[in-house]
Formats: sequence, structure tokens, C-alpha cells
Amino acid sequence: MGDERVDTDTAMSPRTAQAWRIAELEREVRELRRTNRALRRWVTGTLSHDAAAETDGHDLAAAGLPDGIGAGTGAGVPDRATDGAEPAEHPKPAQPAQHAEPAEHAEPAEHAGRDHPAPPPAPAHDSPAHRRPPQTPAPRPAVAFRALGPIEALVGGRPVDLGAPKQRALLALLVSTAGRPVPCDVIVEELWTGHPPPAAVSSLHAYVANLRRVLEPGRAPRTQPTVLRTHARGYLLDGRAVEVDVHRFSAHAVAGWQALDRGDAPGAVREFEGALALWRGPAYAEVADTALVRPDAARLEELRLSVAEGRCAALLAAGAHEIAVAELEAFVPDHPLREYGCELLSLALYRAGRQADALAVLRANQRYLARELGIDPRPALRRLEEQILNHAPALDWRAHPAASLKTARRPAPAADQRAPHRTARRQPPHHALLPRTDLPRTDLLRAPLPAEL
Repeated sequence: MGDERVDTDTAMSPRTAQAWRIAELEREVRELRRTNRALRRWVTGTLSHDAAAETDGHDLAAAGLPDGIGAGTGAGVPDRATDGAEPAEHPKPAQPAQHAEPAEHAEPAEHAGRDHPAPPPAPAHDSPAHRRPPQTPAPRPAVAFRALGPIEALVGGRPVDLGAPKQRALLALLVSTAGRPVPCDVIVEELWTGHPPPAAVSSLHAYVANLRRVLEPGRAPRTQPTVLRTHARGYLLDGRAVEVDVHRFSAHAVAGWQALDRGDAPGAVREFEGALALWRGPAYAEVADTALVRPDAARLEELRLSVAEGRCAALLAAGAHEIAVAELEAFVPDHPLREYGCELLSLALYRAGRQADALAVLRANQRYLARELGIDPRPALRRLEEQILNHAPALDWRAHPAASLKTARRPAPAADQRAPHRTARRQPPHHALLPRTDLPRTDLLRAPLPAEL
């Protein structure tokens, strides 16, 4: 009796009742957490079409089991027999409905009992962890620079005011070295030609701040610039954030020579004309005479002359001899030391029915070289003169399939677009297109005459 009284008193004790309620709350919290995890896994599996869950559903359907059986034992879901249950030899009464663990990968109630086929299993890489974002083309840079002439900048397709001449010269200097950092002392030396004022560095910082406001008008205060960046003790114009017409010019030039090499004369004319249309004056006009920019300006000018000659060679290859004559008669007097232009002009005049003018051009070039340099023309010019005198059939233009042109030309090297200096004695890129006497038969500049020419 004494023991029963002690048990009754203990059962009625407030502390015991409070401990019992705490235990019940902890148990309910565990059940809620388990339910939350199960629901989370179910939603994830539904959205990503979990392959394992779909495969289990197909297996159950193939075995002929009724709907709902095995729904609570989806992939990644603990079974009721092993998740906190008693061993088999000590059966435990069923838990109340409010504490039952929901099936994780079970089919929702609105879909239960339907006889539609299950969707095919998704590949493993289709899950959110392995799904790759769709590939989108890289956006075009918002800032474009025109450096083949006086420096210009376009922000969002609209030209902007670049300020004072010294500020424009700073931008031209940075555009010429786009993608490479330039130290502040080098910039000061180039902008003030070796005689900087005492406040040169302060002026440089002010110019940079003004250019940043112009080139990135939407940049928030105190945020890092993305176009004109600070790099160590200098500045860097990020080549990934800008577009420069110098790069477009080089790309057009290479594409034109490649088109001419494969016999596509009209395509070569289009590419060369697109390259020449970008020029508005001397490259990097504001700083073309500085020591830092002078080599690149000379390279671009030499490349421009080569592109002009390539365009005339493409016109001859297309059979547009009169157009080539008009272009070369303006080009050759301005550049008398470029023997390739003289060669093209003589051939164009001969094909246009002007044999006497063709010979006059060759002999005038011979006299000029002897008078100015004390040298003779190269052998190709002398052979061309002999062929013109003899009316060699190899000089006549004839339409020919483009495939035969590949054997008559050597490929234009990619390095030609960055050749620093070319002398008058250098063999031009497409010299093999001109007549040669050391071959039994020469394929000349031959291609079908395009309708647009």
C-alpha cells in the first residue's frame, strides 16, 4: 500500500506532469521535423523528376501491385519498420493517425488511381544539382572606340563628348594599349612630351575621373569601374568591356586575304572595302607621334596600304580591270616605292587595252628607283615588261573555277596583319597571282566576273 501511495503521489506531482508534457512536445517536434524533411524530399523529387522514384513506380506497375502499396518506401525514405519501430518479436500497436509519417515519394491524392502511364525517367544530369544554365551569347560591349582617325567613343551606340584635347589624348593612349596596363609615369611622360608640369599627376587623376563618368554614366557612386580600371600604379582599359575598330579592321583584312586565297574574289572585295571604310584619318591621331603609340600606328598604316593593294588584286581577279585602273592610278603616285602597286597597275592597264600606258608605268618606276635609290626594279617587273611587249597569252584574263586558284597562290600568313614594316623590295602577299615566266603555264588573277561589278 505504501508503494502505491508513493506512485500515486509521484503521478500527481506537478513536476512529473510537466516533464511528461515536455517529453510529449519533444516527440511531436521530432515528428514535425521528420514530416518536414519528408515533404521537402517529396517536393524536390517531384520538381526534378527523380530517376530513382520513377524507376520504383515502373517496377511496382510491372509487378501488378495495387495502387498505394510501396508508396511509403520511395528512394531516400526510411521505412516504418525500421524508423523508430519495435522489433518484429515485440509487435507494437499502430501509431495514431496524427503521428503517422507521410510517404515521401508517394503519388499525390489527386493523381492516385489514374491509369495513365508514368513519365519516362529523367537522366541523372537533369537534377538541379547537375542542370547547367542555358548558353546565351556574350553581350556586345556597351562602349565602342574609333581609333582609326581622331579618337571617338560611343556609349550605348551614341557618341559622347570626350572633353579637352589632353583628355582625348589620354584616352587614345589607353585605347592603343587596350588590355595592357600603362604606368602613370609613362602616361605623364607621353602626354607632356618629357616636360610635365608640377601638377601633372593631379591633372591625370582628374582626366581619368572625367573619362570614367563619361564612359560609365550609369555606374553607382563608390563602385569599381569596369571600363577604365586602376591597375597597380597605372591604368588599364579593359579589352573585354570595350570594342575597338582597330580589331575589326584587322579581322576584315585577314578575312579578305583568306577569301582571295580560296578564289572568292567578290567576297575579298567586300572584306577589303569593309576594312578600308573604317578609316577616317591617321590611326590614334592625337598621340600618333608619341614613342608608345608610334610603332602601332606605323603597323596599321602599312596594313592599310596592303589592304588597298589587296582590294585592287581582288578587282583584277574578278575581271573589273577598269575599276582597278582608276584605283591604282590614284594609289601608285602617292606610294612610288611600292612595286606591287606598280605591278598591279601595269597589268590592269594592259588588260584594259592600254598597252602603251602599261609600259610607261613600268619604265617610270624604273627611272624613279634608279634616281632615288640607285637600284633596279625587281625581276618580276622586268618579266612583266617583256610579256607586255610580246603580248604573252598568259597576261589575258580568263574566267576559271575558283579551285584552280589555290595552286597558284601561297596562303597569306596570319602574321601579315601585324607586320611592323614592309620595304619596297618585299614580295607582296599575292605576288604569285601575277604572271611568271619560269612556269610552263601560269594561272593569273582569274575568277568569274561578279554581277555586282
